Amino acid sequence: MRLAGIDRALAALAGLAGLLGVALSAAAAHIPGADSLKTAAQFLLFHAPAILALVGFGASGLARAGLARVAAGLLVAGLILFCGDLSVRAWLQHALFPMAAPAGGFALMAGWLVGILCALVPARRAA
Repeated sequence: MRLAGIDRALAALAGLAGLLGVALSAAAAHIPGADSLKTAAQFLLFHAPAILALVGFGASGLARAGLARVAAGLLVAGLILFCGDLSVRAWLQHALFPMAAPAGGFALMAGWLVGILCALVPARRAA
């Protein structure tokens, strides 16, 4: 099994999400009242393995690669917006941009919905 460039990028972004999740967890443990950082850390740590799984399912042919990539991409975009907004609010006391967190939340939900489709739509069989 060879990973396409987009799959490698998504896997690397999943690794970055895990790394940032650990870093934000540590920061939240040392900053009083950093509940938003704790939430961001949890979201990063919960979604990183899901992104890796989607990449693996698509690359191995267990799911349609296109659907898996869309689902993983939506999860990455959602994490950037949602966790980015929570982190910027915690450290800089202003929003990333108006409605960034809700947009990220909707992208995360859309990613999970497309992930459900990955599980339900059979992968194409080689002819």
